[in-house]
Amino acid sequence: MKTQTRKTDITIASIFFVLTISFIAIFMNTPVFFDWAFDRHQNQWSWYLRPLFLIPFCYFAYQKSLAGMMLSVFAVFTSMFWFPKPEIVDENVIEFLAFEKDYLLGKWNSSKILMAATIPISFFILGLTFWKRSLPMGTGVIVLIATGKIIWSIENAGESGKSILIPAILGLLICGAILLFGFYKLKKNKR
Repeated sequence: MKTQTRKTDITIASIFFVLTISFIAIFMNTPVFFDWAFDRHQNQWSWYLRPLFLIPFCYFAYQKSLAGMMLSVFAVFTSMFWFPKPEIVDENVIEFLAFEKDYLLGKWNSSKILMAATIPISFFILGLTFWKRSLPMGTGVIVLIATGKIIWSIENAGESGKSILIPAILGLLICGAILLFGFYKLKKNKR
């Protein structure tokens, strides 16, 4: 029975992996969809929601569920367009997203590819730390991911990059609090 459950988990994980890669390919190669998604990404609710998907990702890694992990990754990528385009958008948000669009559509060189590779590498390391049940190490990885995103945004987009500060820091605090609570509950249950 356990072998069948593992096969199902791997099958579902594979489906969400393919869906994620397909989404990225369609997103990057279909200008109409790309612009439509970025228009909706102006809604900052998606900015606040995205970091919170690290919580189920970590939980599923801890439970050793590849399907749950890949579903969480799929949700991170697609959540940028879950909310309607806002009627009023802060000028810094417009400027920052214009920078991100130009960055994604610009020439791809080795340093840009290396920078993009940090995303799957970060997910892999985060997943591995929770898979190995190292909550303190996993929490450290989440801090590094959020810090890296903040530094990259401000360093590359200038003043408009600061528009991600509140969503990133709030997401980090919420993730940290929930992970600490989970760590506390696990320690309490082991007694």
